[in-house]
Amino acid sequence: MLYFALKVLISALLIAAISEIARRHSGFAALVASLPLTSLLAFVWMHMDATPTEQIAALSYQIFWLVLPSLVLFLLLPVLLRSGLDFWLSLALSAAATIACYFAFLPLLRRFGVNL
Repeated sequence: MLYFALKVLISALLIAAISEIARRHSGFAALVASLPLTSLLAFVWMHMDATPTEQIAALSYQIFWLVLPSLVLFLLLPVLLRSGLDFWLSLALSAAATIACYFAFLPLLRRFGVNL
């Protein structure tokens, strides 16, 4: 239980730090946020939990393919915000478009032999 709490604390502190950095230096925060920190943390936690390396490798491979449709959020959100839409509506529409891209992308990946 203590180990799980430590994992949650470290992960939460990282997210909180990025949001605080963004208030002062958005460019640096964007750089830090663009790093695959969530993935890196997942790999480290899996390794610490003695997860077989093949499982860690499989996760890394799957993340690679699923990053592609997630980029829609980062392209659409600023467009919607700059067009004057409310933040929450822009975020919801961007998230919905991203989800739609996931659903469209997964069958396409299967068609090309990529199984997730």
